[in-house]
Amino acid sequence: MASIRKRTWKSGGVEQTAWVVDYTDQQAKRRLKTFATKKDADAWAVTALHEVKQGTHTPASTSKTVSEVWELWIEDCKASNLEESTIRQRRQHLKHHVAPHLSIVKLCDLTTPRVYQFDADLRTNGRSLAMRRKILTNLKTMLSFAQAQGLVAQNVALAVRIKSDDRTSSAGPLRAGVDFPTRSELNSAIEKATGRWRPLIITAIFTGMRASELRGLAWRDVNLDAGVVHVRQRADAWNNIGPPKSKAGKRDIPLAPVVINALNQWKESCPKGKLDLVFPNGSGNIESLTNIWKRFWAPLQMTCGMSVETLDDKQQRTLIPRYGFHALRHVAASLFIQYLGWSPKRLQTVMGHSSVRMTFDLYGHLFEDIEADRADMAKIEAAIRAA
Repeated sequence: MASIRKRTWKSGGVEQTAWVVDYTDQQAKRRLKTFATKKDADAWAVTALHEVKQGTHTPASTSKTVSEVWELWIEDCKASNLEESTIRQRRQHLKHHVAPHLSIVKLCDLTTPRVYQFDADLRTNGRSLAMRRKILTNLKTMLSFAQAQGLVAQNVALAVRIKSDDRTSSAGPLRAGVDFPTRSELNSAIEKATGRWRPLIITAIFTGMRASELRGLAWRDVNLDAGVVHVRQRADAWNNIGPPKSKAGKRDIPLAPVVINALNQWKESCPKGKLDLVFPNGSGNIESLTNIWKRFWAPLQMTCGMSVETLDDKQQRTLIPRYGFHALRHVAASLFIQYLGWSPKRLQTVMGHSSVRMTFDLYGHLFEDIEADRADMAKIEAAIRAA
């Protein structure tokens, strides 16, 4: 039950008025909340009593702000030994995206419509669809943490979905020559790659391993006799060795003969180090992603003509490398589908995707039978001409 009463007092000789909702929450504790008008008090009381009945009410007097709980969540992430990159991302999301819009909003006042408005604010301020989805995912996870800690009774962001406008989206199916190298470009790159870089690019192309997984790969996880590599660890952006980011990241990948031959030749001259890495730097330590790009992948692309024209800071036309190193992962996936005929589930497992939906989102179009589609269209054309 709840009662609503009018409260009056004088401040500076001026009479002030407010309306107080007096109610009992689901823990049988008496609570008070004040409003400027009776209309607001009545409306809030109806909602609050429903939440109390459902066991989802969070009293304003005990509720923390979004920023306060976000900081608590980050501290819990540190205590749980999450990767530094993950913690930094969550802190950056709070500082640059969440705090400017939700900093002082109490969890008890955060509603599903308010979360949708938050997304609209991000969109208005130029945040991309991908960025907004990442921010929303972190918001949902933070609220789940708050719910587990008894700081809020429900996760109001769980039902929120951010949809893309397919009519205006510039993204499309991944294409050879645009999003990843063509077969002729790959052949050129393999032929012109030398020294320690040649086994690296061959392994990347034919296994689809992430750069972090290649950088953290140890010889003990490579079975050249059986022709398989066991992905069990990775090196993060700060050169820390740790497990893959998800359970699906731990997987076994079959090796093509060209990879086995390249690694057999490389093993004899590979720099030795305490970590016994397959692709270390010259001192046997973890190779940085920056070095892979600056000393190998970017120069190799320019040598092979894999470049694109752009404008530099002086608005002069210049050539830059066309593909990021991650493009080699797309190469592997396309080869697995086109030449091995792997199913989506098999591809998901080998690529280390967290779900088959992710596999379909990235490579679904590659599973289509293009030749069959052409034949079907030819039948339609023939039917029309025969009429």
